[in-house]
Amino acid sequence: MEDHTKDPVWKQAIAGSQMLLVAFGALVLMPLITGLDPNVALFTAGLGTLIFHIVTGGQIPIFLASSFAFIAPVIASKGKFGLEETLGGLMAAGILYILLSGAIRLRGTGFVTRLLPPVVIGPVIMVIGLGLAPVAVNMASGRTGDGAVQLIPQDTALWIAMISLSVTIIASVWSKGIFRLIPIMFGVIVGYVLSAFAGVVDTTPIQQAPWLAIPNFVAPEFSWGAILFMIPVAIAPAIEHIGDILAIGNVTRKNYLEKPGLHRTLLGDGLATSAAALLGGPPNTTYSEVTGAVMLTRNFNPKVMWWAACTAIVLAFVGKFGAVLQTIPVPVMGGILCLLFGSIAVVGMSTLIRHQVDLSLARNLVIVGVTLVFGIGGMVLGHLEGIALCAVAAIILNLILPGSREAWGKAIYEHKEN
Repeated sequence: MEDHTKDPVWKQAIAGSQMLLVAFGALVLMPLITGLDPNVALFTAGLGTLIFHIVTGGQIPIFLASSFAFIAPVIASKGKFGLEETLGGLMAAGILYILLSGAIRLRGTGFVTRLLPPVVIGPVIMVIGLGLAPVAVNMASGRTGDGAVQLIPQDTALWIAMISLSVTIIASVWSKGIFRLIPIMFGVIVGYVLSAFAGVVDTTPIQQAPWLAIPNFVAPEFSWGAILFMIPVAIAPAIEHIGDILAIGNVTRKNYLEKPGLHRTLLGDGLATSAAALLGGPPNTTYSEVTGAVMLTRNFNPKVMWWAACTAIVLAFVGKFGAVLQTIPVPVMGGILCLLFGSIAVVGMSTLIRHQVDLSLARNLVIVGVTLVFGIGGMVLGHLEGIALCAVAAIILNLILPGSREAWGKAIYEHKEN
């Protein structure tokens, strides 16, 4: 295997820029949907990645950026509490990771697996994807995410959305090599050009934006309502984090859960998320797209991610760049989100399938059924609603219903018995 750690600096810098390109589509899409500043998101993705690498001793070739799991909660929380208090809630979510990493350091990973077996994780991740389905459809139809305002005539919007979606699908299924990892970029570029021909792109913000500008940082404010709303949501991305660390370990053939240890990777993720919220950026998560790129290029040198992070920070100060991103028409994003949100739901479904969770058992059926309806239906109990409520409900049901062994499904027991 080729050793990329001895590559010259210019080669590492180019490889880093390529990694950022892979992450770029999803990185800026999340702030654009939730109304956060994409330049701030670029800055906090770079900063968060650097923090993660410092905490974990620069051992893991991984990149952190905007988490899709937080889209629905951020939109709901912004409507209810405002942006500043939402950022306070997101900071608290990062602090939860930090506390969780401390608990893992003291107690080991056993209690995490007891609290969060596949029968809990699967339906919660499915809710994150399916709960966002109306946002994708509204945007594809030329409306705002909540469907309140028609921004672009529906017929025009649907044409743009479906072509953007088709290009993204074609790029993800039929492209070869590195191009297969940037289907979102293809979808956005084709959709943007199409929108320009249809006359629905407003270029005024690009002309007015300066070339160099400090990103529009926002300080958080704290309220118990927003904190209690956001903390349970952090459970699903914490699980996703463990999955991503295992995935990159499989690619590089190293056990990162032992060295540097799950407690350190979770601590890095938590600090990155809290730092992002402190500046007005979206919460960070480990990016599986970048893991895919590492697998494809066989470049396992973690220093490449330092270059990707620094490139993101530099781009954050280019004012015109952020302005271009903010002029991407709603249907372009809506079309692509039809695929992205669906694929989040499929990750949840595959969690249940991979572990062979038996849904004919009453306890498992109850947990999955109640979780899906509470989450997608938008049930509200006190301060808890949506994803936060269904995550708490799934954990409580799993703890109180008899048969904890069944929560893991057949796969793990066959594995243990062999």
